[in-house]
Amino acid sequence: MTLDRFRAHCLAKPGVTEDLPFGPETLVFRVGGGEGPGKIFALTGLDTFESINLKCDPERAIDLRERYPGITPGYHMNKQHWNTVTTDGSVPDPLLLELADHSYDRVRRSLPKREREALARHSF
Repeated sequence: MTLDRFRAHCLAKPGVTEDLPFGPETLVFRVGGGEGPGKIFALTGLDTFESINLKCDPERAIDLRERYPGITPGYHMNKQHWNTVTTDGSVPDPLLLELADHSYDRVRRSLPKREREALARHSF
């Protein structure tokens, strides 16, 4: 997985923005933001694209951690709801992108109804 491919995948989703709120080395992807900066669904290193933090259903997170050594509890995140997924190939690229979709969907569902409806109108 390359950073360019991951960025393109995330930015193609309705309502996604990216920024650097934690400094120039951490790229953050958000969804929503009608009332502020939006909610984070993915974080990754910008200079060293070695892993990505993604939100995940807690039960699924446990299963994924047991099946893939490249998926561990979220670094500097709530370990119940976040996974750190390595980009070294130990997690297949299609699964990594599907997990980014899962994270986006979980966070999007948590947005206020008005924002969810606005995003639905702009979906492809």
